Amino acid sequence: MDRDDVVAHNRAAWDKEVANDNEWTRPVSPAVIERARAGDWSVVLIGYEPVPAEWLPTSLVGVDILCLASGGGQQGPVLAAAGANVTVFDNSPSQLKQDEGVAKRDHLALRTVLGDMRDLSAFEDSSFDLVFNPVSNVFCPELGSVWRECFRVLRPGGSLLTGFVNPDIYLFDFELLDTRGELVVRHRLPFSDVTHTTAEERDRLYGPGAALEYSHTLTEQIGGQLECGFLLTHFAEAPHHSDATAEYMSGYFATRAIKPDQPER
Repeated sequence: MDRDDVVAHNRAAWDKEVANDNEWTRPVSPAVIERARAGDWSVVLIGYEPVPAEWLPTSLVGVDILCLASGGGQQGPVLAAAGANVTVFDNSPSQLKQDEGVAKRDHLALRTVLGDMRDLSAFEDSSFDLVFNPVSNVFCPELGSVWRECFRVLRPGGSLLTGFVNPDIYLFDFELLDTRGELVVRHRLPFSDVTHTTAEERDRLYGPGAALEYSHTLTEQIGGQLECGFLLTHFAEAPHHSDATAEYMSGYFATRAIKPDQPER
């Protein structure tokens, strides 16, 4: 598949996930927004783990945040209720409608933008203080342009918070993992749904039109950020929220990186 085909396929897949009430498409409740306005809030990058407080600014009032590939009416509205100027960017129109619905319901100032996370040309250089990117680059074929664009749109001193899947999850036979909880090595890494599975197999395991996934390497994930000029400040991990690997290994990693005030010489 070429770039446009993957974008279109995964857009339709996530629109379908909204229709199917996937847990990552369910908007937060009015009570969550009310608490966030009062200063009691949290957001997640990986699994169900709240982002550590030290990863975020002490106050979000007036902070310009890009919620990257973060539609669904969850993180963006909470950050907006806590005082940030939030832009939610996502490839799925239906996911963005979830954010728009919360904003309308709870009278939040929040902007939504549709697009591919590899292309942030809708934004000028140095537009944001923080890029918040929960687990999502698993649906993106390559990451170099993602990190370059994040670096470009951040202001000096700004931070990138991103969550991603442990690539080792993709070693295993998915059907045996899902049906029997057995960890049987099958796939050579890095994994891609386009090259490692057939359309018939994907349809059988996940249903017709399921999103295409890519495991990536840690060199792409962490080395790619460093290559762009980011400085890594924090790292965290968490078990996968839904499969048998959680008993044996971390399923998710998260990083916090900053764009230096001055380029390194």
